[in-house]
Amino acid sequence: MVLHGTSEIARKPLAGSRGLDKVLRGARFMLGLLLLISAVATAQDIGSGDSGLDDLAIPQSQYPLCFGLSGITEPKALEICDALRLNQNVRARELSEQWLRENPDSAAAQFALSEVLFSVEGNLPRALYHLKRAEQLTNYSNIGRALESGNLEWHYLTLSQLSYVHQLMGNQVAALEYLDKINTIYSQEIESFRGWPLIKMKQFDAARTSANQVLENSNDSRERARAWNTLCAVELASLRPKESLEACNRAIDEDEAIAENSASHDTVYLVNASEVALSLLQIEEAEEYLDQAARYLNPQSVADPWIYKLYLTMNQSRFDEARNALDRMLVWRESQIPVVGVMNRAEHFMVSASFLLVAGYAEDAARLTESALNQPDRNGSYSADDAQKDSIAALLNMMANNTLYQMEQERIATLDFPETLAARIGVQGRRIDAWRAGRRAAALFADEEILQNRLRPYAPLDVHIPEWIEPELVSLMGPGIMSSVLESARERGAFSLNDGYYFAYRTEIAAVEARHRQTLELGEQALRLLPFQEKLLQARLHARMGEAAWKMAQTDAALVHFTTALQLDPSIVRRLGKSLPVRFTNDGSEFADQTISFLQRSPRFESHDAGLTLEVSAAPALSACLYSPGGEILSCQRLAADDFAASEDNARELVRNFHNQTFGLGYDISQSQRMMLMGSSVILSSQRNENLQRTREAIQGN
Repeated sequence: MVLHGTSEIARKPLAGSRGLDKVLRGARFMLGLLLLISAVATAQDIGSGDSGLDDLAIPQSQYPLCFGLSGITEPKALEICDALRLNQNVRARELSEQWLRENPDSAAAQFALSEVLFSVEGNLPRALYHLKRAEQLTNYSNIGRALESGNLEWHYLTLSQLSYVHQLMGNQVAALEYLDKINTIYSQEIESFRGWPLIKMKQFDAARTSANQVLENSNDSRERARAWNTLCAVELASLRPKESLEACNRAIDEDEAIAENSASHDTVYLVNASEVALSLLQIEEAEEYLDQAARYLNPQSVADPWIYKLYLTMNQSRFDEARNALDRMLVWRESQIPVVGVMNRAEHFMVSASFLLVAGYAEDAARLTESALNQPDRNGSYSADDAQKDSIAALLNMMANNTLYQMEQERIATLDFPETLAARIGVQGRRIDAWRAGRRAAALFADEEILQNRLRPYAPLDVHIPEWIEPELVSLMGPGIMSSVLESARERGAFSLNDGYYFAYRTEIAAVEARHRQTLELGEQALRLLPFQEKLLQARLHARMGEAAWKMAQTDAALVHFTTALQLDPSIVRRLGKSLPVRFTNDGSEFADQTISFLQRSPRFESHDAGLTLEVSAAPALSACLYSPGGEILSCQRLAADDFAASEDNARELVRNFHNQTFGLGYDISQSQRMMLMGSSVILSSQRNENLQRTREAIQGN
C-alpha cells in the first residue's frame, strides 16, 4: 500500500503533497513582496533614517504572475508565461529556446526553458540540466548579492525547482540541501516541505519532529495539511495505523479549509486516508474516501483515486464497476499535467495489467508490465521505491506470460497436427519470458525483511500488490522459504487484524506441496476468517480446494469448489494452469463431435463422467455451454448457424470463443483503448474520444 506526498513547493503527499513549483505558489507571491521590501530598505539607506515601512504606500504590481511570481518584468519571460497560460505549449517551447539561443548566459532563459521542459513535457533530466546551468549563473550566497545582481527572482525560483526535481528523481539529500539554501539565503519558511524527503530516506523520527514543529508554529492551512500528511505516513511506518488515520483525517480537514477559499482539493489526502483505512482492513471506509476523492478531477494531483477504486472493485469481483473505473482512470490520466503523468505512470500500468490479466488480455498485460519495468519512474512523491515497483511489475509480468502460454496452448488444441509442431515451438518463448520475469521478481523479493513486510495485508508504505496476487510468492520463492517467513511474520503480528490471510498462505503452501487434506482444512479456515470482500482471493482458495478434493475422490465437494471459483474469478483456472473435470454431452451431430474433439485436447478440460456438464450442440444454434452441478449456466457461447455449420472452422471459432468466455470476463476492450492504457499519444486522446469525453463529463457532474 503506497502513500503519496503533496505537490507543493516542495511536493506531493503520501503520494507526497503538491510540488516544488507549488511550494512556490504561496511563497512566490511573498517573493514579489520581498523584492519590494528590499528595494524599500535600500531607499531608506539612501534617504532619511526616520522613515519606516509603516509610512510607505506599497504599490500594486502592474505585472501578472509569471512562473508564480509577481515581480518578473522581462518581456520574453512574460511572453512565455502568456503562452503557457493559453496552453500554447509549442509556442512556449519555441520562445524559451529562442531566448536561450540569444542569451545562453541568461539565468532567466535557462530557468524558463527548464520550466517548459518540466511542466509541459515532464522531461525531468533535461529540466535538471538547465536548472543546474541557471544555478551556476546565479550562485549567490546571500540575499544582498542576489538583489544586487538583478537576478533575485531567478535565483529563488531555481533553488526551489532544483529541490523539487531532485526529490522527484530520488535524490532526497540534494532536495533537503536546496531547501536549506532557500531558508538560509531568503529566510523562507520551508519546514513543512522537509517531511516527505525525510520519509523517503526512512528517517521517520526526524520527519515526525519536523511535522510537529510545523504544527506548533504555523497557522497556515497548507503547511499544516502537509505536516499532518507527513504524520500520516510516519505513524503508518511505525505500525500505528489508528494514529495514522487520525493524522490523515486532520490533513483532509486542513485541505477542506483551503478549498473553501480556492475551490481546489488535493486528492492526495483522501487517497492516503483510504490506504491507511485499508491497512486497518476497514475496506468499506477505504472505498468511501476514494468515492469522495473521485468527485474532483485534479490534474495536478499525483493521487488518482480511480487506480485504487479499480483495485478494490476487482478484489471484490465487482467487474462491471471495475470496468467503469478503468474508463474513468483513463480520463483522469489524460487530464493530468505531464509531470504528474511521469510520476504515476507505473501505477497506471500495473493496475491496468492486473485488470487485463483477469479480463483475458494477457498479451496486453505483458506489454504493460514490461513497460513498467523498463521505464524509469519518478517516485519521489510516493512512499515506495524503485525496487518495490520493479518487484510487482516483474511478478505481474511473470503471471501475464504464464497466462499467455496457457492461452496459446488452448489455441494449439484447435490446430491440425502439422500446424501444432511450429506453434508448440513458438509458444516456448512465453515460458522463457515468464521464467526470466520470475527470476527477476525472486531476486527483488529475496530479502527476508522485505518478504515479511510484504506478507502483512495491505503492507504499509509498499507498492500495492493485490492480496489475490500475493500467493504467487509461494511458487516463486519456494514453499519452504515461505513457510519460515510466514511463521516469523505471524509472530511479529502481521496478521493480528485477521488470521484469514495467514491461512490463505498456508493453503497455498499445502497446495503447492500436494498435501491435499491440509489444503482442504486450511482453506476452510481461511474462507471462514477472511473479510467477505476478498472475493478473488477466495476464488483462488476454492480452486486449490477443488483440485485437492478431486484428488481425494470427494467429487461433489470438488465440483462445488470449482463452480464457486469460476463464479468469483473466471480467470483463476487458466491462471493456475489447471484443468476442469467435465462430462461432455452432444446432440450427435458431426459438428458437436468435431467441437468436442478440440475441447478434449484443451489443457483446460479433463474428460470425466462425474465432472461438470459441458454440452455441445449444432441446433438451433452452434453452442457450447458449461453447467454447474445444480444445472446453472456457468458459461455459454453460441454462433449463428449457417450452411457451413458442420465445418471445422466454425468448430474452431466456437471453441476459441468458448475459452475466452469461460476463462475471461467477456468484456470487449477495443485495441485503441488498450493502446491508450500503454500511454500511446498516437491513439485518440480523451478530448477527441467521445466515450472518454462522456465519462469526463460524468465525473465532473458528480
